[in-house]
Amino acid sequence: MFCLFFLFVTQSLCFAICTFFNKKKDTKRHITRIVLFIFSLMEQILFLILIFLSFAFSGRCSDVYSRNDFPKGFVFGSAVSAFQWEGAVDEDGRMPSIWDTYVHSSDGPTGDIACDGYHKYKEDVRLMYNMRLDAFRLSISWPRLIPSGRGPVNPKGLRFYKNLIDELMRYGIETHVTLYHNDLPQALEDEYGGWIDQKIINDFTAFADVCFREFGSKVKSWWTINEPNMLAWGGNCSRGNSSTEPYIALHNMLLAHASTARLYKQTYKDKQHGSVGITLFAYWMVPYTSSVEDKIATQRDKAFYLAWVLHPLVFGDYPDVMKRTVGERLPSFSKEESELVKGSSDFLGLIHYTTLYTAQLSTSVHAGDFDSDMNASLLRMLFFHGMCFDVLPWGLEGVLEYIEKNYGNLPVYILENGQPTNQHSSLNDVGRVDYLHAYIAAVLNSVRNGSDIRGYFQWSFMDMFEFINPNYTYGLYYVNFSDPKRERSLKTSALWYSALLKGKTVSLQKLKNRSMSSSPGVSCQ
Repeated sequence: MFCLFFLFVTQSLCFAICTFFNKKKDTKRHITRIVLFIFSLMEQILFLILIFLSFAFSGRCSDVYSRNDFPKGFVFGSAVSAFQWEGAVDEDGRMPSIWDTYVHSSDGPTGDIACDGYHKYKEDVRLMYNMRLDAFRLSISWPRLIPSGRGPVNPKGLRFYKNLIDELMRYGIETHVTLYHNDLPQALEDEYGGWIDQKIINDFTAFADVCFREFGSKVKSWWTINEPNMLAWGGNCSRGNSSTEPYIALHNMLLAHASTARLYKQTYKDKQHGSVGITLFAYWMVPYTSSVEDKIATQRDKAFYLAWVLHPLVFGDYPDVMKRTVGERLPSFSKEESELVKGSSDFLGLIHYTTLYTAQLSTSVHAGDFDSDMNASLLRMLFFHGMCFDVLPWGLEGVLEYIEKNYGNLPVYILENGQPTNQHSSLNDVGRVDYLHAYIAAVLNSVRNGSDIRGYFQWSFMDMFEFINPNYTYGLYYVNFSDPKRERSLKTSALWYSALLKGKTVSLQKLKNRSMSSSPGVSCQ
């Protein structure tokens, strides 16, 4: 009714303006332009109202729930990555990664010490136990385990990861391992360009072989490559040809993943009884306006961001819209490669933070790169503030529905989901609590609607060295990076998550009423 009333008022306003200007002969030529502008504005506002009302009243998240509402065996965890957490970049035989090279190319912060997890892992595991984490996702630093990218294993690096996994087991915490989280050995980048050369497929498979052999008796959940779609799009153009290199890099990542999965199934699965999956960075996208162009652009965006990975994993080939648009610049799978990639993932890891608008680009210029191939722009929602993400949990439900509708009800873990806040803001991070409460409720909604979701991993367990903006961090624990001891401090979000994991019924309002600090806290600064 409100929308109809809004439409009536706007049309009446247009009529009044037309009547006014018709009385002024010297301004008649502006009437059509003004009326069209108002109608266009009316359409966009009405479309926004309809979108938000529809999502507000469909699948609303509950304010009160507990972990007992989730299926038996559902895993709650948190996560870090090696480069962002470990530090000790030049200790015990570790060699540089591409991230070491990148962060040292300017005068900004580095990951040289990071959280000093390499030395403080026992303290951190005790914090995980106190929180009652079911599981912890870590990554193996390739240049720490095999410093040159191939060849001899570093015994001190091997010992560190064995000690870390043993410590997690001692406290009853399940270990999930990501084999590659963006820290390629610099030696391989220098030798052949890393992911844009097929040589990396054998090198990555050999690295994975060491991990399976050495850690597989105690690790049952393996993730090959972290968000390959974003990694290929945003971090692989070392030879300067952005029209081909992102596509080549992703192609090689898929083949490396599939080769690794085959190795595990043929050599280790019967003995170790584990599983191998891959992760996908997944914004949800909705049209910016109700125009046909924006709706088509949204579908194209989903193909380029999501189906780019999902289609080969399920069907053995890229989506048709990509093949038509990119043409010969898009690598093709041989019959053997197609069969290798198809069905290679036992489960899917989703990395989701927020939802964006999609709008058709107005320019007709085609630069021949990934962005112009996609021919659409991603726009932040109206209430996106700074580095913080809009709290739009229906977007996560949208991603899960999209996957189920187009690719079947794949087993899914939510592997990253979290809210950045200013690293130096209050420990009373109620904005992060709002975010986590809403998104975990959305996971529960999706489970109840039939999605095969096996677990949820909050990102990140503690403040870490952040690639994009070191001033904004995701941690449940504050880390004082100016303190050589890297002291950890509990945040309100850690109390809230711990209450959930301990089986208590969590309520957003109750948590705020008894927050650990009398300060008002910050949503995002």
